[in-house]
Amino acid sequence: MSTIDTLPPLRDVIATHGLSARKSLGQNFLLDLNLTAKIARQAGDLTNCDVLEIGPGPGGLTRGLLSEGARRVLAIEKDPRCLPALAEIGDAYAGKLQVIEGDALEINPLEHLTPPIRVAANLPYNVGTELLVRWLTPAQWPPFWQSLTLMFQREVAERIVALPGSKAYGRLALLAQWRADARIVLHLPPEAFTPPPKVSSAVVHLTALPEPRFSADPAILNRVVAAGFNQRRKMLRASLKGVAPDMEDRLRAAGIKPTERAEQVSLEAFCALAREVAKK
Repeated sequence: MSTIDTLPPLRDVIATHGLSARKSLGQNFLLDLNLTAKIARQAGDLTNCDVLEIGPGPGGLTRGLLSEGARRVLAIEKDPRCLPALAEIGDAYAGKLQVIEGDALEINPLEHLTPPIRVAANLPYNVGTELLVRWLTPAQWPPFWQSLTLMFQREVAERIVALPGSKAYGRLALLAQWRADARIVLHLPPEAFTPPPKVSSAVVHLTALPEPRFSADPAILNRVVAAGFNQRRKMLRASLKGVAPDMEDRLRAAGIKPTERAEQVSLEAFCALAREVAKK
């Protein structure tokens, strides 16, 4: 049953418009509108915010965002089959929904958004991580967004919030936690989706920090982290030897034992190492 607005239940919408989920587009539809409204609430108070949504599909989360009071939603949808269903939502929420057909990786949404801006999306599996990395690595910080409320495969979500010493800890955790507060706010089983994926999902909420948590040059930090985790089983004195000729000395200056491996090193220590590498 639809309990959040006057529009039909999503199963009816999908049947009316023939919207079978396509694996090639990474589609898995959430049909429980109470659940999509719950996800929308994880994004916080939306009444004075524009919201960017990627991959709305038949519009379950879109309706959740609008019913929770979003000032305006900009939805980018690659699948033209979904446009008529989204148009019906636009009619029901007059003036509050703009839909752009196209690839989110190729569209600049800032031309259509007014700050403050939040991002909320059930991201297509095939582009989710790439979009997150883009949002975390703009040319200038703070970014255009206040917060990101994003659904991922559970494995990816755990990588975003992982701590040193865990198997999930890696480049994605460091990238996210350097510039944002990240936490998992909701877990979803496969059966919540149509069709059910083979994996569980989770919603991650990231709040942008005014400035990075620790000072470091972004390019150097990325280079050091990438080198360390590309050979994560090796000791840092080996995996980072190509970064600087006197790497062992620089590791010690940053307070890191050269025999440690990347997964043992904290974000603060990686930033300290990036500052050491930046020195002549």
